[in-house]
Amino acid sequence: MYPEDRVLVGVMPDPRDFEIAQERHWYRVPVSQAPNGIHAEYIAFYFTARFPRDLRWAVSYYARRTGHELARRINLFPDQPDHPRAQEQYYKVQLGEMREKLPPIVSLRWRRITFIQTTWDRFVKANEVNDLFRADNEFVDRIYRSLKARGIHAEREVVLGSSSRKQAVDLVIPCNTGPVVLITGDGQRAGAIKLIGDEAQDMTQIEAAIVARGGVAVVDAPF
Repeated sequence: MYPEDRVLVGVMPDPRDFEIAQERHWYRVPVSQAPNGIHAEYIAFYFTARFPRDLRWAVSYYARRTGHELARRINLFPDQPDHPRAQEQYYKVQLGEMREKLPPIVSLRWRRITFIQTTWDRFVKANEVNDLFRADNEFVDRIYRSLKARGIHAEREVVLGSSSRKQAVDLVIPCNTGPVVLITGDGQRAGAIKLIGDEAQDMTQIEAAIVARGGVAVVDAPF
């Protein structure tokens, strides 16, 4: 294990998939969600609400990737020939021994997670899911860590909005009068965004606020 080893954090959707990973030592990743292939040395797993309370909403297990191959879903699950994604391609990722992450990396607020690419040094030091994100954007990383040091737990790299109108944002910062969203980069979308309304308690409420308002407004002064 080296600090620069790559770790791919993926969703463990239900107990059957966890059983497959433990007993048959493989995990599936849709090709559409990893178009450039699978390159991580380790695969870690974020457990959904379908699991018991001691596992759900946390990264609780991981394993070394020992290889991978392309396969259609019908080949992975021949007992489900009529599944709507039966002909879609997946990476069948071969896994080594499943290991428990102690303590687990928890999600402080409910949020959707697909895949997070991180490094081994971040993985072993992380206390919560937001700690996993790499410092590719040093500005955002500096703000996130500064806020955390002050006891303010922002959410990183969140996709907000409806399926037909999505907006990727760098940070969602909880505030007493409503969350502030930070977007970096060029163009008029960059800056701090204030969502109007009561303080949202989870990502579902934040998304609902954006959809209800038909979008968000950029604050004149950048963050």
